[in-house]
Amino acid sequence: MLIAPSILSADFGYLADEVKAICDSGCDLVHVDVMDGHFVPNLTIGPVVVSAVAKVATKPLDIHLMVENNSFFVDLFAPMKPEYISFHIEEEKHPHRLIQKIRSLGIKPAIVLNPHTSPESIEFLLEDLDMVLLMSVNPGFGGQKFIPSVVEKAKRLKSLIEKRNPNCLIEVDGGVNSDNVSLLKEVGVDIVVAGSFVFGHADGYSKAIASLK
Repeated sequence: MLIAPSILSADFGYLADEVKAICDSGCDLVHVDVMDGHFVPNLTIGPVVVSAVAKVATKPLDIHLMVENNSFFVDLFAPMKPEYISFHIEEEKHPHRLIQKIRSLGIKPAIVLNPHTSPESIEFLLEDLDMVLLMSVNPGFGGQKFIPSVVEKAKRLKSLIEKRNPNCLIEVDGGVNSDNVSLLKEVGVDIVVAGSFVFGHADGYSKAIASLK
């Protein structure tokens, strides 16, 4: 299981130190939630801040776009050379075109599904994807409670992936902790995003990440 702490839960007053700390504590990716205040009711960070994060991170960036006008935002964040850029299928009219664009920029393309969105809706895109991100909370805010039905959804998605593109990874984001992570591993999830669990852990970031692994 790979761990991608979400910096949405970090102390932004000490953001560089926070990013260095999670990288030194054994994370595998640095998850960056980009929200525009339109697709979701929250506004987070833009390319100036993410560029600063990229300079201090020793692990690859995993950029999650929760925005309208995805192609515009891909152009903004591509220069940081993240490992992944993921976008919401609910917002994109031409997903295959955007997938090709992301890949042409040397970045691995990923699609995000909101809690209500069926995995079957992207079956015919799986062959072109490197990852699918399943939201296990409603997107927009950190610290929400895990939606249990995502476990069954991940299982269904894994079955589709095995048929269409076994190399495609599954990531889950929202309310992940040491109590539910094993359920996700059992159904084939490869990466978990954990924000408040890691950054709010009483025993520090290393123990939080180790407990998830």
